[in-house]
Amino acid sequence: MPRASIIIATHSRPHLLPKAVESARAAGTDVEIVVVDDASADETARVCQNLSGINYVRLDRNQRVAGARNIGVVASHGEYLSFLDDDDTRLPGSLDAQLEALDREPQAGLIYGQAIFGDQEGKPERSSYPAGCPQGDIFWKLLGRNFIPCGSVVFRRSCLSTVGLLDDSIPGLDDWDLWVRIAEIYPIMALETPVIIWRRSTPASGQGTSQAANLVSLSVRQFRNSWMKLPRVRTASKKARRTTWRAFSENMAEHLLWESARALRRGRPGQFLRDLAVLPRLSPLSLMRIVEHRILRVPQTGIPDTLGVV
Repeated sequence: MPRASIIIATHSRPHLLPKAVESARAAGTDVEIVVVDDASADETARVCQNLSGINYVRLDRNQRVAGARNIGVVASHGEYLSFLDDDDTRLPGSLDAQLEALDREPQAGLIYGQAIFGDQEGKPERSSYPAGCPQGDIFWKLLGRNFIPCGSVVFRRSCLSTVGLLDDSIPGLDDWDLWVRIAEIYPIMALETPVIIWRRSTPASGQGTSQAANLVSLSVRQFRNSWMKLPRVRTASKKARRTTWRAFSENMAEHLLWESARALRRGRPGQFLRDLAVLPRLSPLSLMRIVEHRILRVPQTGIPDTLGVV
């Protein structure tokens, strides 16, 4: 039985798979690589046949990323699990380093690391994310902003028996939602060094995170209808809930403004207007806070590690 499993969900991008699989193999010494072919309609199956040492799972009906990942979890055998997008690459030895850290903290539910940004060809750039890596009880911080790169995470399979699998009804948010549910119950660790090369999304890339208006609208619904009903949030003070909503809104508004400006520069007025139309769904103070922090340079206090309960 392998110690860890890296699950790669893919759909009709066979040219990317060999590099992703090779990087996963180099990331750890005792790793199972599960490739879930999400009903690709090209030569993906043939490419996978030529990739040695993988657990190949073929789906006849497209399940989207979260559904494919869930099937990969069921098909995997490792005590520890990690997801890797087919256009990202793991850095050599990174999985082993994270497993060693988790062994030292048996109470921790997951460990994440930094991601080096890559261009559309996967070539690494100089910048990495996140600049700082909060650890411990990061539940409230994570509700306000997803600072955890998906492919950088290694988590214990045992966590899923408590929090459940990925939610396949929220494409683009399924990983953030899983980290939130794990962080509500378990301490979180971080390896403050890059562990993956993470390809940036663009409006032309077709990646889910490149569609700002749809993603933010879905995030608002998830925040209000699901995350605000989690036990730790329901029992928190009104001030704690209000502070978290404002931090979430500021993050979403900043993302919308950035993406709308990028759409305008690329000559996409329709996308520009769709992005701006979502702003009224957020806290009305979010734009004011962005002006304070980004233009006037007023120090940002952020969300404390732990917020009090009633």
